[in-house]
Amino acid sequence: MFIHLVVGMALAAATLSGTYATHGDERLEALIEDALEANPRVLRAFADYQAARHRGPQEAGLPDPTVSFTQFARTVETRVGPQQRMLSVSQGIPGLGKRGAKSQLASKAAEVHDELYSATRAEIVLRVKHAYYDLGYLDRALAKTREDEALLEHFEEIARRRYAQGFGLQADSLRLQAQIMHAVHRRQQLLAWRVDLEAALNSLRDVPADSEIGEVSLPPLPDLNLERKSLAEIGRRARSEVRAAFRRIEETEKQAHLARIRHRPDLTLGLAWGNIRARGLQLAGMPLPGDGKDSYAISVGLTLPLFRRKYDAGIREAVERVSAARLAYRDSTSTMEAEIRSLSFRIENIARQIRLFESTLVPQAEQALESTLAAYANGTVEVTGLLDIQRTLLDAQLGLARLRADYLKAVADLERAIGAAVPEEMHS
Repeated sequence: MFIHLVVGMALAAATLSGTYATHGDERLEALIEDALEANPRVLRAFADYQAARHRGPQEAGLPDPTVSFTQFARTVETRVGPQQRMLSVSQGIPGLGKRGAKSQLASKAAEVHDELYSATRAEIVLRVKHAYYDLGYLDRALAKTREDEALLEHFEEIARRRYAQGFGLQADSLRLQAQIMHAVHRRQQLLAWRVDLEAALNSLRDVPADSEIGEVSLPPLPDLNLERKSLAEIGRRARSEVRAAFRRIEETEKQAHLARIRHRPDLTLGLAWGNIRARGLQLAGMPLPGDGKDSYAISVGLTLPLFRRKYDAGIREAVERVSAARLAYRDSTSTMEAEIRSLSFRIENIARQIRLFESTLVPQAEQALESTLAAYANGTVEVTGLLDIQRTLLDAQLGLARLRADYLKAVADLERAIGAAVPEEMHS
């Protein structure tokens, strides 16, 4: 049974692989595939969908026939002899159209479970991406922190040289050593955060929590087409929650149809056999006609829908459920459109900040540090000014790394909102 489940999962993965993008990152794609194949939530959702698929044949089938046997404790006298026992078989037949309606209802319910399965897959993909991009930020931050430690050690060496030459202060060296310890502490905090993220990503893949995930490098940032109307149109077609809400409308309409025909009479057909014991007597020297001849009977029964109030109440209930399902669909689409607007604005805003950091803040901080370091070596700038510029550069570098990861996470959120890969700009 588990083998059939895995095969079905593989087929579903081939169908749904186009609902997310990895921007050319093969490692991320492999991690996502691992999670989709092994994550317990995904497997459970797929098993629920498979179970719902098997409901249709059950609803379409006839009820089991009934066999009954009667042994009379006191025989029933008939003209041709005493009746000793009776055997009967009956078959119920649901009213006209009921079996088909129940089968169609089960089919629509299975389609809803299919969309819920797709939604679970999409949620796992999103969580893998978030953890992966945060790991990418942390690895970039760790690299910059190590560079910062090396830079501070270089500053401290210059401070000791200046002090040895007689024009520097010993306090400069002590202050720089304190900053080195602070940088080491920051790196340890980043490493602890990385352990947590690594464990979370391993949990999504259903592998041991201490499985090592190597250094992550963030992929190049995609240039996206964020035209909101086209994104909303994609979302109405592709987002699993929206599709599930639409399937629920169809499901409740099938429920309403079944409620309208539930009053149709159910038929029961029966066949009975009665065992008659022969009398073995003669009347006026003549044999008794039909002596000991068994009896046979055919019966037909119908249910009588006399209590219409319950059927009418069922119809009203079904109509209200259709109305509720339509409102739920409207709610899901409006929620999706709100998410698209918020996330597209966020992506555009992060992109502007990235351009500012790349074109202005980081280059200026690097130039300022270079000139300030030369001035400090010549004794024209105090160590506090050098440290201020050093912290400014590190903040700018870490801020840029954080923005890059946030951009990719926001793209993943938008992808989740529309249920498909976000279209990229076409460049000639």
